[in-house]
Amino acid sequence: MVGGLVFFIIFILVIAAIIKDGLFVVKQQHAVIIERLGKFNRFVGAGFHVKIPFFERKATTVSLRTMKNGFSIDVKTEDNVTIGLDISAQYHVDYSLGNNPMESGIFKSYYMLQEPVEQMKDFITDALRSSIPTYSLDEVFAKKDDIAKDVNATVSEQMAAYGFTLVSTLITRISLPKEVEDSMNQINSAQRVRLAAQDLAEADRIKKVTEALAEAESMEKAGEGIANQRKAIAQGIKDSLETIKESGVTPQEANELFMFTQWADMMGRFAESGKGSTVVLPNDFKSTASMFEQMLAAGAANEESTK
Repeated sequence: MVGGLVFFIIFILVIAAIIKDGLFVVKQQHAVIIERLGKFNRFVGAGFHVKIPFFERKATTVSLRTMKNGFSIDVKTEDNVTIGLDISAQYHVDYSLGNNPMESGIFKSYYMLQEPVEQMKDFITDALRSSIPTYSLDEVFAKKDDIAKDVNATVSEQMAAYGFTLVSTLITRISLPKEVEDSMNQINSAQRVRLAAQDLAEADRIKKVTEALAEAESMEKAGEGIANQRKAIAQGIKDSLETIKESGVTPQEANELFMFTQWADMMGRFAESGKGSTVVLPNDFKSTASMFEQMLAAGAANEESTK
């Protein structure tokens, strides 16, 4: 009775072990490689699967998701500047199945290369150290995306033989030696100062040209105003003389009257301007008349000298 119970328990445990070893579930975006007696047999995708216990085993689980790996390297440019590059590589197992399972990316990714990720790093490093020395430091900054694309195309062909697809290779950072970085900053600062000085000089030139044009236009308008004013004065004098002549006054008397009026007007304006504190005049009207006669005599002498 006891022996039968022990046998039953052992039987149950064996059955449970067989079931546990023979039944398994594969997650989404994964594949499991099955080996039978140490030899590749098949690979299975996501879902519930059964294998022969003790004769078959799960060799590995291969992820089909896109993975990322980052690393840093030092390279030298064409102008002998050693720079540091931060590299980011995105890759995944080749999804193609091929004509038979052994030509698939899943098979190659496990059986063809011991350390595929390290090998991919070596390929990328070698490609960059062959490409960067053909570019100057400024060209590396300007063309880093083009350099990364060329490297990605080269390494993709190499990694395809091992069952991997290299999605993209990115140069995420370029680091410079401290002294080189300081020199570049000084050069950029000097260029900005030079451009600022040029802009200020150009602005000052435009300002001076604008002011000169405005002054010239103002002087032109002022000249036109003076000319018009003189025309108006001349026309007014002409009209006044004609009016005086019509009243029966001789031309000589009209001229003398006009000159006296101008003299009186000048003295009135002088008094009203406030620019003079003292005006010396004769002490009686007869002397004033004498001054006016002197003005007439001076005008007559001036006319004689011009003839």
